[in-house]
Amino acid sequence: MKDMLTALEGLTDRDPDRRDVAAAALGDLLRSGALDECTARLLVGRLVSLTVNEAVTKVRESALNSISEAFNNHRLPVDLVEPLAPAMPTMGNALLAHVIYILGATHASQAQPLIEPFLNHPDTDVREEARLAAAEITATQREDRTHNS
Repeated sequence: MKDMLTALEGLTDRDPDRRDVAAAALGDLLRSGALDECTARLLVGRLVSLTVNEAVTKVRESALNSISEAFNNHRLPVDLVEPLAPAMPTMGNALLAHVIYILGATHASQAQPLIEPFLNHPDTDVREEARLAAAEITATQREDRTHNS
């Protein structure tokens, strides 16, 4: 618990290196699978906020990596990560691919319109991530329909 509180506090440090380390530490906690759903959502929400408001690329990348880790152990709603979408135009291709992955990992049909514009992106990696994310959402929707019939 102390580690989590220290890391959360570190997200607001003036030093970008400390924000970077704090974001990575939260990723370690999210990866561990030891957090309940409510705590995971709290941490992801804070990491989303950091990503949206952060100017330093390496800190944004650590935050996005940590958000991605959360999906290994938790099913998180699209509205928790949707605030990343308006920040996408400010991101380089690698960060953009991370956000697209995260949107796809929600398996939410509401993420589809946020992903589709990137199916024709000039960067091959971004296009491929958009294709994979869109396919993930489509497969999940088909699976849900099959199980509900």
